Amino acid sequence: MSDDDAEILAQAVAGFSDEAQEMLQQFEDAMLVLESDPSDAESLNAAFRAAHTIKGTAGLFGFTRVVQFTHEAETLLEALRSGELVLSEPVVAVLLDSRDQISRLLAELSDAEPSPDTDALGLALVARLRALRGAPPPASAPAPAPALAHAVEHEATPDAPPCWHLSVRFGPDALRNGLDPLAFLRYLAKLGDASRIRLLSETIPALDSLDAEACHIGFELRLLSDSTSREELESVFEFALDDCDLRILPPGSPPADFEDLAQHRCGDAAEARAALFACWEALGLRFPLRIEPAAAPDAAEDDAPAAVPHIERRDPNAPSNRNDRRSGEGDRRNGGRDRRAGDETRFVRVRADKLDHLIDLIGELVIAGSGAQMVAHLEQSTPLLEAAERVMTLVQDTRDAALGLRMVPIGETFGRFHRVVRDLSKQLGKDIELVVSGGDTELDKSMVEQIADPLMHLVRNSLDHGIELAADRIAAGKAATGRLTLNAYQKAGAIVIEVADDGKGLARERILAKALERGLVQPGQTLSDHEVWQLIFLPGFSTADAVTDISGRGVGMDVVKRNIESLRGTIQLSSETGHGTTTRINLPLTLAMIDGFLTLVGGVHYVLPLASVSECIDVPPEHDDSRRVSGTFNLRGEVLPWLDLARFYGVEPTPLTASSRRSVVVVRHADQRVGLVVDRLMGEHQTVIKPLSSIFEHLKALAGSTILGSGDVALVLDIGGLLAHAQALDAQSPSPHHGQLAKERPC
Repeated sequence: MSDDDAEILAQAVAGFSDEAQEMLQQFEDAMLVLESDPSDAESLNAAFRAAHTIKGTAGLFGFTRVVQFTHEAETLLEALRSGELVLSEPVVAVLLDSRDQISRLLAELSDAEPSPDTDALGLALVARLRALRGAPPPASAPAPAPALAHAVEHEATPDAPPCWHLSVRFGPDALRNGLDPLAFLRYLAKLGDASRIRLLSETIPALDSLDAEACHIGFELRLLSDSTSREELESVFEFALDDCDLRILPPGSPPADFEDLAQHRCGDAAEARAALFACWEALGLRFPLRIEPAAAPDAAEDDAPAAVPHIERRDPNAPSNRNDRRSGEGDRRNGGRDRRAGDETRFVRVRADKLDHLIDLIGELVIAGSGAQMVAHLEQSTPLLEAAERVMTLVQDTRDAALGLRMVPIGETFGRFHRVVRDLSKQLGKDIELVVSGGDTELDKSMVEQIADPLMHLVRNSLDHGIELAADRIAAGKAATGRLTLNAYQKAGAIVIEVADDGKGLARERILAKALERGLVQPGQTLSDHEVWQLIFLPGFSTADAVTDISGRGVGMDVVKRNIESLRGTIQLSSETGHGTTTRINLPLTLAMIDGFLTLVGGVHYVLPLASVSECIDVPPEHDDSRRVSGTFNLRGEVLPWLDLARFYGVEPTPLTASSRRSVVVVRHADQRVGLVVDRLMGEHQTVIKPLSSIFEHLKALAGSTILGSGDVALVLDIGGLLAHAQALDAQSPSPHHGQLAKERPC
């Protein structure tokens, strides 16, 4: 294999892995719906389609372990679809475990040696799958089939190899979907003697009405082979099952099965049945036939009704072997085709690194456009200014469109927790309902991926330590079923994610006692509820009586907070004893580019997210001569805290001229507002956020940096961090002396 072929194959396998994960998620969602509503046939079909797609595509790449195991799960699903098996809790449990096993097998595709533990777990699951449908476990040898008289094959001898019968009709879209009927015949010839074959072409229309892209053919085939199994024959048509109607009759099938096949293919159409029986006779089959006249109520009296051949059933009570029946194939075939066509129309799969590179290029384009605008202003050329303005408008539209490509609904992340809540609630012996809202709220893809782990920790905490057992809830006057809520929405240019439960809430006194024991709180110190809840985020802080394998309220919460802050977000807790706890996470819309508001402080440019800016006003008179870092002033009857950015960062404000005056930019974050005192307002600015070097990681009030059109560097402010520092400074006794300001600075 050449390097190019290997690269193409690697990309194809990667694409299969991504698609398989999507199929597994669909499988899991369908099973969770079926657990609550066993009569939902569409969810059952969706689970079957997902398993079938994974199995078929894995077979294309030769991933035998995936194919073999998925086939067992698919067989159980087929038993549910055909009504042979009734959906129950053990069935749902084993199918969900099978979903996890398929995921493990997919994760090992690139491993040179398969994991023995995975194989052992797979064998145990196969035994469970087969036990539910009454089949022997995989370790036992297959039971010998009962001897069947080959009454339908007059030429058969005791030493002749087994003869399979295949009846195939291709759908009209088979050719359009890239299928080649001749390729299947060539492959069957590798499994045995496929020389006895008859092409069915009766449905081919006249030439003047022929659609050259449509398929109108099928075939009846006798395959002689002493080593072929049904699974091997089915695997030949794995990728054609959505575009063909396949029936397989095993060696020794009784005449009743062929009568059922004729009924399926032709119904009571006399000419079609006669042609099919003639085809079978040409293949060497002989049947005891009975001929019945077809009913013809509208026919003329002198017209004799056509004779309809039927296979005479000598023992009408004898059961027929119809293991090949696939109930609902037509629905599955049509549904699969419609779904595939819709997906190809709506979605194009793009590699994430290519998208990131596009965003980087557009970021550089924004910076270059700002430089062009600056040059246009310096030249004072009206045509140049107009041209630069048009270019920047297009750049801004391009930027918004590119950022939109990175935005994905958070509902996909929320959807993962249905399985988590289901499994943990059963493990804990609790009855818990998960309520999801705001799933269509869009968030930057990189943040969606990074927020999953913190959300998982919060959800597990709520399930384990927040929501009580049913008996305790009833004793407290609550409903026996607990409720866990995941919600997301946009507010003030940010994304808010809430994890709320209606459990017992946080134990304030226990938290304070633990903090006092560890020396985090001084005896007699008075703390607000907000300050008490913040103690939970300290490393290793926990009030749990015993450590469980699920969670401990507070254990790992420092990691949760650190991960949220790495995304330039904040996390807040609110709790009411006996009524539950709500965790609120605030995140920026994107990490790449924002609309900013440019300011100048002490000769340094600072950018504020434009979505956070409420208004700009002159510095109030009471602050003109103040040398304090922070304070409060009256803004139209509202007591608003202010923060002097120059003194906050330990620099002298820019000297004022007779016509200049410092300004206050009022910003908001979540439910908080603060006024930031700056030296000069520079206006709106499209901002490409660049990460700060690791040496600036301790500066909690900075989110990054950006490059201006002039080539200067501007610092992007972290509004959440600024508000946290403003609150801390406001709680202290402010000093009017400049010499003590350095002690209050975060840097």
